[in-house]
Amino acid sequence: MSRRNSPRISFIGFGEAGQAIAAGLRSEGFERLAAWDILFPKSEGAKLKSAGQQMGVRLASSAQDAAGETDIVVSAVTAASSVDAARSVAPHLKGAPYYLDINSVSPGRKRETAALLGDKARYVDVAVIAAILGSRHKTPMLLAGPHAQSVAPLMTELGMQVKIAGDAVGTAAAIKMIRSVMIKGIEALSFECFVAAARAGLLDEVTVSLKNNYPGLDWVKMSEYNIERMASHGERRAAEMEESALTLRELGLDPLMTDAMVLRHREMGAIGRAEAVREAKTRGRDALLDAVSEAKGRKG
Repeated sequence: MSRRNSPRISFIGFGEAGQAIAAGLRSEGFERLAAWDILFPKSEGAKLKSAGQQMGVRLASSAQDAAGETDIVVSAVTAASSVDAARSVAPHLKGAPYYLDINSVSPGRKRETAALLGDKARYVDVAVIAAILGSRHKTPMLLAGPHAQSVAPLMTELGMQVKIAGDAVGTAAAIKMIRSVMIKGIEALSFECFVAAARAGLLDEVTVSLKNNYPGLDWVKMSEYNIERMASHGERRAAEMEESALTLRELGLDPLMTDAMVLRHREMGAIGRAEAVREAKTRGRDALLDAVSEAKGRKG
């Protein structure tokens, strides 16, 4: 299906999130998609370019090429690069396109980006609040900022699931970053609790004990999911938790627990690169715990 009058959408950053949203839009017939990633000219960008080619997204030659003639910019880069991404496109924007900042960064960093763009774009603070791979462009998102109300109907027409979080830039980011303290914290605790239980030979006993206190939770599935996500995406999660820590500091709180989560997620990202761990991800919780425990070692 072709939608000739659909908006022109440009992705700045074409990693997991950008690809997932683009693939979802293409599956519904939206064709006017372009993408640019700073890795495109490098060998590391080969997989990203191949993914774009397979789904029918135009691969831009630069940030200027991607964003020079567009209606919507979707910024989906690493947390540390979010401001630089906006800076790379700012001189080339025409007609004040919507700028959907879906990056997992602090409210302060989103306000900095909005100020940098000024009236060159209609900036929207967007928070993706669920895993994006399964639902792709339909993943629930929160919108905030003065242009949130006007872009929401357009995003809905694109099949996206959006809710307005507030009129101030940073509101959606604050919700995402603060909730991540709990979500990513439970992941980090799952590692420590269940690896320790496995090493003690008490995995079933600890799981049953947790079930007594939290009968509504399936601790077997939850622990497997949490540890797999950390092993697969620990580096990215660590970067997000650094932004959560920054958010807490912006609110006057000392992020003692959150700083520790950064270390645990980053460590798990490194552990997840081990071949035995990658292979164990498909064989269930016990196999994954054994592989993670072995890769972790007894010290450190």
